[in-house]
Amino acid sequence: MRKLRLALVVLVAGFALAQAVPVERTNPPVESEVQAPPAAMAALRKACWDCHSNETVWPWYASVAPMSWVVARDVNGGRGALNFSRWNAIDAKRLEKLAREIAEEVQDGDMPPLLYTLAHPFQKPADADKAAIVAWARTLGGAAGASRDPARPAPPPSAPARPDDEREEHEHRR
Repeated sequence: MRKLRLALVVLVAGFALAQAVPVERTNPPVESEVQAPPAAMAALRKACWDCHSNETVWPWYASVAPMSWVVARDVNGGRGALNFSRWNAIDAKRLEKLAREIAEEVQDGDMPPLLYTLAHPFQKPADADKAAIVAWARTLGGAAGASRDPARPAPPPSAPARPDDEREEHEHRR
């Protein structure tokens, strides 16, 4: 019984000390807006915005360690991979790659992640939401960067895939 009490005291003390570890929860200014059809935009805001924009709605548990560490890590990782609030900063080549990834990951059910949808069941995208995002992403290929910025020339048409490109793409999917 004494060991159990000591373990409980250590656990509570550890939890209390964990609260002292600072976690940055920021929403930097929005630099640019995504241009998407209304249905796709609504679906993006519903299912993607909290981790992939500077407009994160930080839930109450984002202030309580150790969940605060997980939430901050996920948001920072999401923003690093794709930040809709910095949309115009994405160059045409990267946008083409992101468009493929968005369509593939949403269609395959990899985005949003399962842990996010379990914690936010009302933000889980319906089939119609997924279809709208996938259809929008498929419109973003090659010349999408040029359509965003008239001063930027359209990229040349894609060359046929080389074996190295196919291997790299296959490795990415693993």
